[in-house]
Amino acid sequence: MFKQISVIGAGIMGSGIAQVIASANMRVSLFDINEVNLSKAMDTIENDLNKLVEQSYIDANRVDDILNNITCTVDLTECLQGSDFVFEVVPEKLSLKQELYEKIERVVSEQTIIASNTSAIPLSELTEKVSHPSRYIIVHFMNPAPLVPLVEVITTKQTDEKVIDQTMAFVRAIEKSPVRLKKEIPGAVVNRLQAAILREAFHLVEEDVVTLKDIDEVMREGPGFRWGSIGPMQMVDLGGIDTWGAIMNHLSPELNRSTKASPLINDLVDEGKLGVKVGEGIYDYTSEEIERMIEARDYDFIEQLKQKRERKKMTT
Repeated sequence: MFKQISVIGAGIMGSGIAQVIASANMRVSLFDINEVNLSKAMDTIENDLNKLVEQSYIDANRVDDILNNITCTVDLTECLQGSDFVFEVVPEKLSLKQELYEKIERVVSEQTIIASNTSAIPLSELTEKVSHPSRYIIVHFMNPAPLVPLVEVITTKQTDEKVIDQTMAFVRAIEKSPVRLKKEIPGAVVNRLQAAILREAFHLVEEDVVTLKDIDEVMREGPGFRWGSIGPMQMVDLGGIDTWGAIMNHLSPELNRSTKASPLINDLVDEGKLGVKVGEGIYDYTSEEIERMIEARDYDFIEQLKQKRERKKMTT
């Protein structure tokens, strides 16, 4: 396994990925151009680890060990020195990423794997200007990275099979669940599935069938509850393929087929109502409500992880 791992970018996803790696007893160097961002990242990681302790997911004596596995630096060369796996977790701007890859390639060896956490830019575009496209790969964590098990692994025809095998093994070693996409596709898998659900959900609200709040209730208490255990394909098997075939044949012509985002979303964007980042969006929030909501979400996720771990013990 890899001896030294670098994470470039100490934002929400970068700090989360660094925490996941450090929690797997691996050394990670975390880079950001700003010391303040690094300090905030370490505070966030420590707070997240303490939540895991409170919920009895990890032992308290592990916290210091995990934190000590992370080295912070504002010197990119120092971060990359001796690294055999690099995570790029910078803003979703192609030119910025390509400039960064040029700098990375000057420091690391030709054997070093370079992974992007992007969920928006195709790997074929990311690697247009690099010297060794065969060692590049997308490793897409979900937010919050320390708590959501799924990781999408995306490759191109140029990606070396050895790089793919090593990456899949690495993701499993940090106790995540990797799914390799067999080819590049806009939005990958998770975002496409979520977008499909949201398109129909907003359509149902526009048609005055239910409210926005009702949609959240339906998904939490219905499909979300079931899919967390069995997944939609197993649900079809359990419900009967003939039954679901009839349902889909009947409903498919009725489903929304819009080719752009719902006017409900576009109107909110035009009004500057962008969600929790500004305190209002589909719902309105105070800073205290945002904090409580995120804390409740994280504790729910931790409980799901505990259940997942128990189920795994039962089957091994």
